[in-house]
Amino acid sequence: MRKILVSALLLAAALYATAANALDSSGTPVVVTPLASKTTTASGQPITLPQKNVQVLVSTYEIAVGATLPVHRHPFPRYAYVEAGTLKVTNVETGNSNTYKTGDFIVEMIGQWHQATNIGDGPVKLLVIDQVEEGAKNTELRQ
Repeated sequence: MRKILVSALLLAAALYATAANALDSSGTPVVVTPLASKTTTASGQPITLPQKNVQVLVSTYEIAVGATLPVHRHPFPRYAYVEAGTLKVTNVETGNSNTYKTGDFIVEMIGQWHQATNIGDGPVKLLVIDQVEEGAKNTELRQ
């Protein structure tokens, strides 16, 4: 029994170790680089998913130099990968700000009013992923 357990553990360790450097079907290496592992939003909230009919929406955003987005909030989870530029996101309820640069991963705050400003010298390019209830929008503008 002990031999089986040790063998299983060694096999699991070998599979785990090679997962980051797997091979495709032709034997060419595929390098997997973890970018982020998060359990909370930018403001420290636990990440919670919509409770019914989840729809995943994927978009790209390009924010011009000096542009400031209107004050808004997201009722559902939103994630963004910064492909280029520097973005300052301010929670207008608390005054706290975070600055994100090329290569950063953002887990946006849920249900809290915030706005973002491109503070860099080039456009901000984002890959944005929303998880919403099917048919819902994930941005509400403050009136």
